[in-house]
Amino acid sequence: MNLPDEAATLAFGAGLAALVRLGDVVTLSGDLGAGKTTLARGLLAALGLEGEAPSPTFAIVQTYAPPETRLPVAHVDLYRIEDAGEAEELGLDELSADHVLLVEWPERLGADWWRDALKLRIEAVPEGGRRLTADVPPSWEARWSPR
Repeated sequence: MNLPDEAATLAFGAGLAALVRLGDVVTLSGDLGAGKTTLARGLLAALGLEGEAPSPTFAIVQTYAPPETRLPVAHVDLYRIEDAGEAEELGLDELSADHVLLVEWPERLGADWWRDALKLRIEAVPEGGRRLTADVPPSWEARWSPR
């Protein structure tokens, strides 16, 4: 899927908000500046968050809960994680039980953490804009349709 600009990335995130359920994990991969946080902001805004969601780069985990958002969401940025063992301290297993997890830089913890996740990858393309690709797990197949 092509995302020609920031507005398209926000709109894709907003569309994704209509599909997510408690317990879902959505991973967001891509280089610095690819649009991972922008996509997450679109999703959070569509779930009711007023104002712009901060990047969780320094907090690592930023949570949102009703009435701030329609569903509890944990926006996670693993960029500063250097060892997968550090993830235990973040409580991601507990959060995944009763939140939607949006995880930037999932590769920092390895593939085993994200077996059932909807895996999204955003890449800049030479002609401008971004290309989004998805690895859709069985739990998403009935909800997912190419956009």
